[in-house]
Amino acid sequence: MRFNAALAPIAFVVLWSTGFVSARYAMPYSEPFGFLTVRYILSAAALLGLALIIGAPALSWRHRRDSMIAGMLLHAVYLGMLFWAIDHGMPAGLSALIVGLQPIFTAFMAAGTIGEDITPRHWLGLVIGMIGIAMVLGPRVGVLGSGVNGWTVGACVIAVTGMSAGTVWQKGRLKGASPITATIWQFVGAALLTLPFALFVEEHEVTITTPLVLSMIWLVLVLSVGTIMLLMWMIEHGAVSRVAALFYLVPACTALIAFILFGEPLSPIQIVGMAVTALAVAMAAGKVGRRRPAMP
Repeated sequence: MRFNAALAPIAFVVLWSTGFVSARYAMPYSEPFGFLTVRYILSAAALLGLALIIGAPALSWRHRRDSMIAGMLLHAVYLGMLFWAIDHGMPAGLSALIVGLQPIFTAFMAAGTIGEDITPRHWLGLVIGMIGIAMVLGPRVGVLGSGVNGWTVGACVIAVTGMSAGTVWQKGRLKGASPITATIWQFVGAALLTLPFALFVEEHEVTITTPLVLSMIWLVLVLSVGTIMLLMWMIEHGAVSRVAALFYLVPACTALIAFILFGEPLSPIQIVGMAVTALAVAMAAGKVGRRRPAMP
């Protein structure tokens, strides 16, 4: 059966949103960098087994190096900062909303590095998306006990920057590489970056509980393997900035899941903000071309 490309964005949004929820479940029982290091090692092992079964081709030394750099950005920086913020009280729904700024970061980076050209309609969609995200984030900024402060917001901004840079790097440097093999090396690179923080910064406090184990299983098999492979497939078959626009739907989906599971509040203005982000996705999904080289 052929892969239905039309369903890929829907599946990606729903599955990616569960990553924020899984972090919320796991962080009370484990420190972020140690948890992520174990996740990356298990994910690399799972993908290696899959690669051996299907006979995935090996990578050149250059692609291995570039995959490891992409992994450091896409996984270690992005998820490391995100999990740290959630561990320090940032609500799962709000962390997803800040990460929703990723399209504007990615669009700037893609335009400046790999020559993707963005139409005025596309930029308008990105701006409206930022407005929608601000509407959802605004009511919680400065609320006592909400975990929304300069440190946690700053960590999420660093996470967004890492994810955007990793997306552009992967698009520009890993074209033609086997997605499965490249993802294995991404997790190797990510583990190499998070391991020192886990060993020398954290206190190695872990409480083995059912939520922790189930979160690890879900994050390894569904997020690290299934969803990351889906993201790589979409990046390979579409412009970077168009793929990034999907992240506008993640905040709304995550906020709804967090509301149902954790009771994280949603005010009327936040619900309106979610609708605005959905409108932004439709606008930002316009056709994106490649900039023509300047005449000599």
